[in-house]
Amino acid sequence: MPKRVLQGLVVSDKGDKTVIIKVERRFTHPIYKKTVRKSKRYAAHDEANKFKVGDVVKIIESRPFSKTKKWEVIDQ
Repeated sequence: MPKRVLQGLVVSDKGDKTVIIKVERRFTHPIYKKTVRKSKRYAAHDEANKFKVGDVVKIIESRPFSKTKKWEVIDQ
């Protein structure tokens, strides 16, 4: 099974080697037919601490780095 790749915005870089990414998805509501925006936050591994708040980055599924960190930043 291929690894998922998501694109999102860095909202926190306070942890060591960790960034929090907000991934937003849009879909049409099944009843109201209005476009709805939903977002989810992912903790991602950033080995070099090079990504800062406001950067748009891509993350890929990887092995678990910790209890909540199962994603890794691949590029900007």
